[in-house]
Amino acid sequence: MKRAAFTHPWMPVLLLIPQLTIIVFFFYWPAVEALRSSFYLQDPFGFGGTFVGLENYFTLFQNKEYLRISLFTVIFTLSVTFFSLAFGLVFAVKADKVLRGASTYKTMLMWVYAVAPPVAGLLGVSLFYQGHGLITQIFALFGYEFVVGVNYKDTAFAMIAVSIWKQVPINFIFFLSGLQSVPRSIREAAMIENGSPFNRFWTITFPLLAPTAFFLLITNITYSLFDTFGVIDVMLRSEPGNNPMTLTYKVYVDGFRGNELGGSSAQSVILMVLVLALTVFQFRLIERRIHYT
Repeated sequence: MKRAAFTHPWMPVLLLIPQLTIIVFFFYWPAVEALRSSFYLQDPFGFGGTFVGLENYFTLFQNKEYLRISLFTVIFTLSVTFFSLAFGLVFAVKADKVLRGASTYKTMLMWVYAVAPPVAGLLGVSLFYQGHGLITQIFALFGYEFVVGVNYKDTAFAMIAVSIWKQVPINFIFFLSGLQSVPRSIREAAMIENGSPFNRFWTITFPLLAPTAFFLLITNITYSLFDTFGVIDVMLRSEPGNNPMTLTYKVYVDGFRGNELGGSSAQSVILMVLVLALTVFQFRLIERRIHYT
């Protein structure tokens, strides 16, 4: 194979400069600035700050509200990730078996992916609107008054449901692509050796989807932690109060609305370290069990 070569040794560097500039200014510089700010008690009017060391971190770990939000973030992330992957896999398996109307079926499942998170949150507000929302009326038929924005558990359920609905299409697309890439000869051999469709799927088909599933696992965790911000903000109507919120949304509330720059910076650093540790755990332990063919 002929290798690509540049006539000038500086040409690769020049081509990398735009991307490296974006990474430095939009990723590394904000991260360093957040780390620096986390050691200061910042003046809300921007007139400087007082060095307090690790006091911002100690304050967070002693704050019961922050611990409660951390627990909800774990529950929210696990729920959205698990059910988004589960529904996406189920729909992909069903779509792979559809012979008539396959294009229509796939289109109806994929169009949600084009909906922006704030729009998804707005649709969720409409569906869970007290007294007039479709899902609220369904709960009312069973004698349950569903109140989003007032009842903690109801609001949490609505936020999780809308976030799952928004993420299912992308999982469906990747799982379906993975299923259709499985060779027909392997499927036919599996049908001969194992007559049970359930056992055949989990022992033969799903292991072949392991690389796709691993990629989607990382994608869905990232989505649950960060990309659901628009959904949460719209559904809470910018009035968090005692309603559930994730750690990412709390950084925004404390930093941009409460002008507590030092505390919000400490929160962002903690969140960054947790995500980094989770990523290392996934790649070091989980990926070792994944076999790429």
